[in-house]
Amino acid sequence: MGTTQLESVQEPKYWHLKTVLSEALDSDFAVGEVLPNERDLAARFGVARATLRQALEQLELEGRLQRRRGVGTTVAPPRVGVAVATAQHGWAGGETDEAWQPLECTTTTAPAAVAATLDTDPGELVHVVRRIRVAHGQAVAAELLYVPTSSVPELSAIEAPSGPARARSVLRELHRLDLDGQDRSVELGSARADDAKELDRLPGAPVLVVTTRYLAAAGTAAVSVATYRADTCRLTFGDSGALEISHDEQERKAS
Repeated sequence: MGTTQLESVQEPKYWHLKTVLSEALDSDFAVGEVLPNERDLAARFGVARATLRQALEQLELEGRLQRRRGVGTTVAPPRVGVAVATAQHGWAGGETDEAWQPLECTTTTAPAAVAATLDTDPGELVHVVRRIRVAHGQAVAAELLYVPTSSVPELSAIEAPSGPARARSVLRELHRLDLDGQDRSVELGSARADDAKELDRLPGAPVLVVTTRYLAAAGTAAVSVATYRADTCRLTFGDSGALEISHDEQERKAS
């Protein structure tokens, strides 16, 4: 980054500094690289450390930077797309999808709200598959996938009694079902303690909670409740989910 002093501008100084820093992140730094300390950055741009902190906080909120305990402030990887298109029909995280990593599978009763969505009796047993989604070497989502036992009638408890192997067996049987479609909702929430631990966030950190209902001929085949880090994800709409806006374009639209 250069040593040019900030000129007088009409907008708040920290906001202008945020724009300058964002351009520098695109041109001078690699993903995961640690930024210089606050004292050096403030000196380079001729601003007070309080102004610098405001700019860094904004960039962190936008997902450009990450504060990592014991490391410092690093350049964040590109945001992970969370598709919310209504025309999707496939299962998320198939056997060949290395982004989703199964951790555990238990058989228990589902929470009342999930049982109602599954249209099952409150006391009916379901398989609960716990997975994480990994991107650029870090966990960006934690998922609980609720699967009624009736959706995977051929599952053998002997073949894989517990752990990741059991989770993979449930997913393998589930993915043999033909889907008629799915519906999905997204809401802003706060990370619970267990999700926060898996996502390396503090409890209460902002998250996106994506609830997906998978539909088959016999009714609801499964329900997924996935908690995404709000600072590493972006929503995508449309059938392709491929639309992206660069940081430069975002700045132009904001101005």
